[in-house]
Amino acid sequence: MSTAASPSDRAPGPRLGLSFCGLRFASPLVLLSGCVGFGEEYTRVEGFSNRDVGAVVLKGTTLAPRLGNPAHRVYETDMGMLNAIGLQNPGVDAVVRSILPTLDFSETRFIANVSGSTIDEYVEVTRRFDDSPIDAMEINISCPNVKEGGVQFGNFPEMSARVVAACRAATRKPLITKLSPNQTDIQANARACIEAGSDALSVINTVMGMAIDAATRRPVIGNVQGGLSGPAIKPIALLKVHQVYQVAKPHRIPIIGQGGIVTAEDALEFLIAGASAVGVGTALFYDPHACIRLNADIDAYLAAAGLSSVSELTGSLVLPG
Repeated sequence: MSTAASPSDRAPGPRLGLSFCGLRFASPLVLLSGCVGFGEEYTRVEGFSNRDVGAVVLKGTTLAPRLGNPAHRVYETDMGMLNAIGLQNPGVDAVVRSILPTLDFSETRFIANVSGSTIDEYVEVTRRFDDSPIDAMEINISCPNVKEGGVQFGNFPEMSARVVAACRAATRKPLITKLSPNQTDIQANARACIEAGSDALSVINTVMGMAIDAATRRPVIGNVQGGLSGPAIKPIALLKVHQVYQVAKPHRIPIIGQGGIVTAEDALEFLIAGASAVGVGTALFYDPHACIRLNADIDAYLAAAGLSSVSELTGSLVLPG
């Protein structure tokens, strides 16, 4: 039997609250797309509550239903996880009609993850979510485990900007663009997305990788390649957040920093590097109650440092010289 405190006993303290794109987050923690289904998956775990986090990003959603990639889709690595789900989802109409009405929007903020293979598809999905109670949208232009659309859009600033601009014209809701680490110049891409109308940035998506079964000499992942997440990518993600922050800061564009966050120290490092909020994903697979611990430890750090708000940490990195 779980001994976790009830949601009412452990609501995030006032130091943890922040404003993100005009939305009030109760905590800097954001549950990442693909890790919690459509917002209801972990609510079946005793002691888990969406009230513990600032926002939940729903599973990647396309215009038409998708079956996803062939098995195997997930492979545990020494310090993380490879996944190649392939954007399996029931399609945006089913999400808006059948799933969103089941979510409790009084608990937390819910962010849709907009995915597609063409710009027109991104626009149509955005338009459908615009006419829904969803709080904001994350544009997934950087998914490394589908063979069309995402990777191509996310690796070239001009293509990224075209997607963002098209989605921007289809909604007034906050748009968050998810940036890929698998590109030559992430700062150039961030700048292009900001100029095209992105209100915020998610940094980073997973890093492309693969696994091989030496006995059969075959790829373990059915899609051959997949996205690597977890502690193994944390140093990469931290650097990318720091780099993107240099571009985003003059425009006051907030960042959701993500990639291997397991402990409060991990989360604090991302905030110091320039993130306004931090994403938790792979850690949930082996510790569904991770956010309870993270909230408590971040709050304790803020109290010990004499800080009244988690936002005071954002971009507080002290560089040499």
